[in-house]
Amino acid sequence: MVFKRTMFLLLLQNFLVISSTLVSLGYQHHSGHSSLTDKAALLEFKKAITSDPTFALANWQESNDVCNFTGVVCNTRHHRVANLTLNRTGLVGYISPFISNLTELLCLQLAENNFSSTIPLEISSLRRLRFLKLHDNNMQGSIPESLSLLHDLELLHLFGNNLTGPIPASLFSNCSMLQNVDLSGNRLTGKIPPEIGNCPYLWTLNLYNNQFTGQIPFSLTNASYMFNLDFEYNHISGELPSDIVVKLYRLVYLHISYNDMVSHDANTNLDPFFASLENCSSLEELEMEGMSLGGKLPIFMGQLGVNLTNLVLNGNQISGSIPPSLGNLSKLTNLNLSSNQLSGTIPREFSGSSNLQQLILSHNLLNGSIPKELGNIGGLGHLDLSHNSLSGNIPESIGNLVQLNFLFLNNNNLSGAVPRSLGRCIDLNKLDFSYNRLTGSIPPEISSLLEIRIFLNLSHNLLEGPLPIELSKLQNVQEIDLSSNKFNGSIFDPILNCIALRLLNFSDNALQGPLPDSLGDFKNLEVFDVSGNQLSGKIPTTLNRTRTLTFLNLSYNNFDGQIPSGGIFDSVTNLSFLGNPHLCGSVPGIPTCHKKRNWLRFVIIFSVVISISAFLSTIGCVIGCRYIKRILSSGRSETVRKSTPDLMHNFPRMTYRELSEATGGFDDQRLIGSGSYGRVFKGVLSDGTAIAVKVLQLQTGNSTKSFNRECQVLKRIRHRNLIRIITACSLPDFKALVLPYMANGSLDSRLYPHSETGLGSGSSDLSLIQRVNICSDIAEGMAYLHHHSPVRVIHCDLKPSNVLLNDEMTALVSDFGISRLVSTVGNAGAVEHMGNSTANMLCGSIGYIAPGTT
Repeated sequence: MVFKRTMFLLLLQNFLVISSTLVSLGYQHHSGHSSLTDKAALLEFKKAITSDPTFALANWQESNDVCNFTGVVCNTRHHRVANLTLNRTGLVGYISPFISNLTELLCLQLAENNFSSTIPLEISSLRRLRFLKLHDNNMQGSIPESLSLLHDLELLHLFGNNLTGPIPASLFSNCSMLQNVDLSGNRLTGKIPPEIGNCPYLWTLNLYNNQFTGQIPFSLTNASYMFNLDFEYNHISGELPSDIVVKLYRLVYLHISYNDMVSHDANTNLDPFFASLENCSSLEELEMEGMSLGGKLPIFMGQLGVNLTNLVLNGNQISGSIPPSLGNLSKLTNLNLSSNQLSGTIPREFSGSSNLQQLILSHNLLNGSIPKELGNIGGLGHLDLSHNSLSGNIPESIGNLVQLNFLFLNNNNLSGAVPRSLGRCIDLNKLDFSYNRLTGSIPPEISSLLEIRIFLNLSHNLLEGPLPIELSKLQNVQEIDLSSNKFNGSIFDPILNCIALRLLNFSDNALQGPLPDSLGDFKNLEVFDVSGNQLSGKIPTTLNRTRTLTFLNLSYNNFDGQIPSGGIFDSVTNLSFLGNPHLCGSVPGIPTCHKKRNWLRFVIIFSVVISISAFLSTIGCVIGCRYIKRILSSGRSETVRKSTPDLMHNFPRMTYRELSEATGGFDDQRLIGSGSYGRVFKGVLSDGTAIAVKVLQLQTGNSTKSFNRECQVLKRIRHRNLIRIITACSLPDFKALVLPYMANGSLDSRLYPHSETGLGSGSSDLSLIQRVNICSDIAEGMAYLHHHSPVRVIHCDLKPSNVLLNDEMTALVSDFGISRLVSTVGNAGAVEHMGNSTANMLCGSIGYIAPGTT
């Protein structure tokens, strides 16, 4: 908000730059200088650059025309450099003093780079210079007083550097044409020079975030065109500048926050200052926060201007009631009166500010109920009424604020139930109702708040009932705090669906039963507090798997047994287990577990294991003897031909739900390919692994056969040039293969890329070496299938679209849906029909059969 600039500002600056460049065409030639001199100066400038990551100066060569240098614009009359613009090119080095030889230069823009050292004094030789932009670099030292020699200077942007010292008074004395001055974000000191009154055309003065002292000079009133004034974050003192503001009637932005100014009459009267603003009909932003201003808001606040959008007065000592006339500011979008001493009720007239997006009244002395009329402000996205003395129920009309992102009603005296209508606020990111007297249970409509990403805080209320299962649907929430209520029941396993949780606090309730063993599956959990409940059973050892856990509090429950070791349990103290008399372990301050009991338990377990093993061995011997006897009595010997065993793998199990969540519900936006038997979607697992999910279209007659055949092949083969299978999901009405995601797509997309316009095909970006490597990869993969795999495989559908490229451009053959499995019978090859045959399926794609695939 501090650096906010309207489109008018940007258009005006660009217009001035362009117009000045055009005016350069009419300048007379400077004697003793030429385009050759300019080229020599720029080549010296290039020598001072130590790094050029974007190659912005690549064509700055002796053999090139200086007017063709990147960033250079010449005037047409004398072929001299008039404009040098190298913004945001990442240049590192210092500004060469040889730049002073560009005597026809009108515009110098080197902003947002990494130039260091000081501003060269030689810039003062550029007497025609009108625009100087050196902002967002690492410039050191002070502002050279020699800049005052630039009599035609109109724009001076030096913000975002490390400049120190005072502003040279001569800069404003001699540069009377200055219009736009931005020195913010430095470490400038001293007073604002009164000579600033010599710049009558000044319309932007930004001194934000420096160390200026003294008062705002009255001579600033000479700048009658001023519309952007920003003095925030300095040490400017004195009374609020009502005598200056009353003359600057064109003001649009007035930012004077975080200074040492006071209101009139010994910091007790705000009326004179706000009265001086009544003539500023164009005022859009007024920011005066963090200044400890005293007094009351005048009743005529609603007359500040029809264009006012931002009114920020937080962090002061303003007392009295909130003027209802503020509701007349129909264009107001941001109202912040927090951290004051305001009392009385919240005006119902706020509903007239239909464009209000932020209403922040926290940390005051407001009382009464929350007006239901606030529900009429449909665009409200941030409502903060916390830390007041509000009472009564939360109005149901709060559910009409469907664009709410942040809702803070904590630290009040609110009562009644959590409104069910809150479920309509589906864009909420933060919700805090803590430290009130709310009763009843959490409504099931809470499950509609799927966009809660930061925190849900209902702690320190009188809520009751079991923990709502709907909490498990808030998968993106990072913090859940339901502590200090009257919740009962147990902690349910589905809470693990909240995979983003960093803080989980259920302390000081009446929860019972054991902790779920699955708690260790939380990947991001940092704080876990269930102290002050009636939980029992063993402490889950799985908690030591959560590497992010830094705070654990299980105190004042009924846990028993030994405290686990490893992970968080190696760093906690006895403070995490107070009030659990039946716990033992190696934590200092906790009783050590009795060794005799452990030895007795070991003897019992060992005896049981030995007995079971002996029993099973006896049964095995009996069965073996009978089997051997049967073989000997049969009198037949059978030659057993060893067959190559199938390669077995421990494939991970994935449910339909996990695949659906990973692909956004098989969203068409995730579609990366399709064929005659199915579609392929890109997905991302909960651990961040990218996958490709090939979903079979069961409506197609041969899709089930294709699925079975592809499973048979993929589980038997393994080669660096063949696609590998991660796992498969097979249901009566859903079948899918889970494969690694290949970021570089298929060979077909690389050989025949489509142009961006869609009017034709673009040229391939594959080099000759890459093509040869891809051919070699495909050949090796096919050789493995034909000669070296446990079961010989004929692919039957080899074509560019079935060849995928991984991150290293290695080719992998894929899609074995219609392949043929072959076994050797004698000296001839024969097709082995395993599972559902695909012999009646077409070898190759419809409309195209790749050579050699039949």
